[in-house]
Amino acid sequence: MRILLAAAFLAVLLPGQQSAKVPTFTEDIAPMVFASCTKCHRPGEAGPFSLRTYRDVSKRARNLLSVIEDHIMPPWHPAPGYGQFRNEQRLSDKQIAMFRSWVEAGTPEGPAASLPELPEFPVGWQLGEPDLIIKTSGAYPVPADGRDIYRNFSLPLDFAEDQWLTAMEVRPGDREVLHHVLLFLDADKAGRAKDGRDGKPGFRGRGAGRAQMVAGWAVGGQPEHLPQGLAIKLPKGCDLTLQSHLHPTGRNTEEQTTIGLYFAKQPPKRSIVSVQLPPFFGFLAGLDIPAGEDDFRLQDSFELPCDVDAVTIGGHAHLLCRSMRMYAVLPDQKQVPLVHIPDWDFDWQNRYTFAQSVRLPKGSVIHADIRYDNSKHNPDNPNVPPRRVRWGRETTDEMGSVTLLVTPADEGDLKSLHRAIRSQRSNAATTRVTNSVVNRFASYDKNVDGKLSKDEVPRQLRRFFARLDKDGDGALSLAEAKGLGALTRRGR
Repeated sequence: MRILLAAAFLAVLLPGQQSAKVPTFTEDIAPMVFASCTKCHRPGEAGPFSLRTYRDVSKRARNLLSVIEDHIMPPWHPAPGYGQFRNEQRLSDKQIAMFRSWVEAGTPEGPAASLPELPEFPVGWQLGEPDLIIKTSGAYPVPADGRDIYRNFSLPLDFAEDQWLTAMEVRPGDREVLHHVLLFLDADKAGRAKDGRDGKPGFRGRGAGRAQMVAGWAVGGQPEHLPQGLAIKLPKGCDLTLQSHLHPTGRNTEEQTTIGLYFAKQPPKRSIVSVQLPPFFGFLAGLDIPAGEDDFRLQDSFELPCDVDAVTIGGHAHLLCRSMRMYAVLPDQKQVPLVHIPDWDFDWQNRYTFAQSVRLPKGSVIHADIRYDNSKHNPDNPNVPPRRVRWGRETTDEMGSVTLLVTPADEGDLKSLHRAIRSQRSNAATTRVTNSVVNRFASYDKNVDGKLSKDEVPRQLRRFFARLDKDGDGALSLAEAKGLGALTRRGR
């Protein structure tokens, strides 16, 4: 009797331990899955399998739990508390714990009446029907193996009036082979004559040259409109050039990419400007990662010449990247976090829109810090054993940058902002050339006399020789050779 009374007493005191609710699919799991997973995991979308029903989820429950607890899925890589973004997809610790409890309980289905309706997702185009749908000129053949392919495609437009681009949605012909695309203006329509000249759709080379980049997409990227009525101008009479990065996958295939363009109804009142650190995806930084280095750092900074509002942010790197971070130090030394991706994933390269634009005053310094692991302990390292890796366009090469899109708080400051960015790039180019000359001086100096004769200077640089030879002795000292960077920057 005493035992029964004690049990009853404990039941009153500890009701939670006696009546803890076991999560069910219909009541607890389905709302979470429908909100965070099903958008991609449904027929015709990026997810490799569907997550629309109890059967879909329950049969993969343990595998799903593993990728959820490792924060691989849903694919949301910015660290919490370091920048606030709209449409965040991360699951809370409470949600993850609930999913584990459901799996450990044997994945109970729950009452059918409690199952929420499946959300109405857009059919086909994620942003609705585009204002203009364009395709590359044909299906480009991609072999089963070999080097990565960079191919340019001309996209004729023939606009009679200026258009303002607010979003781009990319639909690969083969999702496995297309890694990323960059969209450039082709003001003089030069790409039309090149496309197909070698008997295949598109054309080789750098294609866009110094043309303005207007948009980009990489695997994992989700389409979304620029916020706050912002848009990018596509002038009347222009074409576009699509630069595509194609990666052989072990099977012969073809890629014909379809692009959906979305236009604003009216021109924006504010201009949007790209601040990329380091510029040109790390090319000017001379990215060069020694074999075995497990914490190589690529850093850059930029001082704002005017007040700006930060709108979106995103990064780009290849397989060796471990993490990337961007933050701003205000004139009062307060640090403002912008983005931190602690576990970089080559297969998910997205852009993130701030929930509210971030005001950065004049004199603020923006910092980027990108880290790489080129050791044998990096499971994503494509080289076994590790080898020296430099900047390059191949997947097995490396790149690195964080790109912040901003708008000047005062449109009158637009020119000064552009001027500061051009100056940053010029200085970076000068440094790159100078460092290259310094590092290679000894290798150029064939007779080991501590100077470079004209015959020892690389052919493409000999036109600068006379201007660098300040003392007129017919040879360049190391100090004289260092002036090459400034000359090449000015193009003189």
